[in-house]
Amino acid sequence: MRRELAAGLLTVGAVVAFSLIGGVVWGCLAPTEQLLVTQPGRGAALTGESAHQFDALAIFVCIGAVVGLLSAVGAWRLRAARGPILQVGLLIGSVAGAFGMQAFGEAVAAWQHPRADDPPVGQIIALAPEVGSSLALIVQPLIASLVLLFLAALSPSEDLGTGFSGPFGSNRPFEQYVPDIAEKAEPAGPAIPYGVATNGAGGAYGGYGPADGASSVPESRTAR
Repeated sequence: MRRELAAGLLTVGAVVAFSLIGGVVWGCLAPTEQLLVTQPGRGAALTGESAHQFDALAIFVCIGAVVGLLSAVGAWRLRAARGPILQVGLLIGSVAGAFGMQAFGEAVAAWQHPRADDPPVGQIIALAPEVGSSLALIVQPLIASLVLLFLAALSPSEDLGTGFSGPFGSNRPFEQYVPDIAEKAEPAGPAIPYGVATNGAGGAYGGYGPADGASSVPESRTAR
């Protein structure tokens, strides 16, 4: 049980850290939205710049899907800890990692593209990208859970390859039957090769001739 809990906590921490790296990647790749300052404190988006909001959201969804896929595959590599605790740890880590990736990514984007204070009218400014939709946070935990369940369904063994009989890591591994050579039953007597008579007599048919007083050719009946 302790091994599974330790693996679950390790999975949570590793997934969150991996998600933060994904947030840094998103903050560097997400495009900015350029605005033309029309009035003090107000601006109008340039032609085609409003589409960058969707681009930033799509990039976040793709990065979240990749992080969820790789984290599920990495968690499945913990063979001895496969089970419900690992699934819960992966799910908690993916949910926390998705929120962390959004917050950390937006912080990186804001650091790269600081907002100008009171820009003059007619100046073009760039706004830092934002995720814009909370629905994008569902992708990472959804992909991670589905991939781990899919890998568990494809496992050919009932214990998912852990070698333990209990769902939470029982101390009793599956007993594997190993035949003992010394316990094998020995034959009752020496093997008799085919074509050798038991009495050691030779002759035609390898010693298996007709019985005494019997003819190998059947007698023909007298015609009436």
